[in-house]
Amino acid sequence: MSDSNTLQAVRGMNDILPDEAELWLWFEDVVRDWLHSYGYRNIRMPLVEPTALFKRAIGEVTDIVEKEMYSFADALNGDHLTLRPEGTASCVRAALQHNLLYNAPQRLYYSGPMFRHERPQKGRYRQFHQFGVEALGFAGPDIDAEQILMCARLWRKLGLHDVTLQLNTLGDTASRHRHRAKLIGYFEQHLDMLDADATRRLHSNPLRILDSKNPAMQELISAAPRLADELEDDALSHFDEVQAILRRHDVAFEINPQLVRGLDYYNRTVFEWVTTRLGAQGTICAGGRYDGLVEQVGGKSTPATGFAMGVERLLALLQEDGMALPKAEVDVYVVHQGELASRLASVVAEQLRDDRLRVLLHCGGGSFKSQMKKADASGAAVAVVIGDDEAQANEVSVKPMQGGEQQRVSVQNLAATVNGIIK
Repeated sequence: MSDSNTLQAVRGMNDILPDEAELWLWFEDVVRDWLHSYGYRNIRMPLVEPTALFKRAIGEVTDIVEKEMYSFADALNGDHLTLRPEGTASCVRAALQHNLLYNAPQRLYYSGPMFRHERPQKGRYRQFHQFGVEALGFAGPDIDAEQILMCARLWRKLGLHDVTLQLNTLGDTASRHRHRAKLIGYFEQHLDMLDADATRRLHSNPLRILDSKNPAMQELISAAPRLADELEDDALSHFDEVQAILRRHDVAFEINPQLVRGLDYYNRTVFEWVTTRLGAQGTICAGGRYDGLVEQVGGKSTPATGFAMGVERLLALLQEDGMALPKAEVDVYVVHQGELASRLASVVAEQLRDDRLRVLLHCGGGSFKSQMKKADASGAAVAVVIGDDEAQANEVSVKPMQGGEQQRVSVQNLAATVNGIIK
């Protein structure tokens, strides 16, 4: 029980304690290896960006910009700044600022915390973590499909089940403008059925009404004019080819005409990987094509596509599947008692680390018996035991923790002896 004066973490921003962090580290290694296998390179952007970047990129009439961003004025110079709510806009800004698109297309990825002021619940936090993937400068449907195939491979690699792919196309600018006009006309005929959010967005961003989760509006939304009826031949053939590639690779999907995504920069292909096992927060990975964003941010017209996955949600699925938390492995626990022994113990521990062994050097004193209990609890394969008698002879005792004879060896032969036991 903590007293009322104890400081706590901000609501919705969670500590990741050592046992759980081991799973995070394992997951991050798997994901980085997977991304490198597709030729993606790491890029790292600041957590804080100009507020104008997200207003221009995401869209001013979106939930993220209107309700969820952590924005503030810099106390020193008055600049309007925002903790990044997503990574795509930052990645595009960085690529433009540093001329990454000058010579060749780029396959980039990033990871880290994002920030949105939402109501915390399972799978949705105010500080959450993503891996984001962006392919800048690729126009064809092949890259759209490849990114979806990448995800399918990762789910297999992680052993994830009950994850389904939803797919849609948002067409191009002209078709969206025609669809927008029809949506406004349709919803204006049913003003009495619109909730406050839908009424507010009717003339500024009617496409977002289709993404409403209000149960009372679902029948109205289902009967709304369909964007699919407005698509040009180019957008249709692009979408058909994406589907054809997925079918060739036996990747199952369902077309969801209501899938519009919560960011205004998308066009053509959009997709979400969803699960029914995380309650309302069922999307674990989502993305699509955003050919207009580079120009919106200030560059030349450049095709682009990408996606992001939520780390917390994926780890929740893995743990629900019964994945045990991996523990940091220890090879050697060094037990020592006596002044000479303590000096030698420190030297021995460093020498073993030089040999790429993972070593815990006992600190804090205590009897041999109490230290051996800690060695056993550490999970180490070997205990190296040093008393003053061993230290005077420049020797140590080596005890296999899973059974076997304890032996006394010279310090020079220690690493070879330990490696022989471990292997």
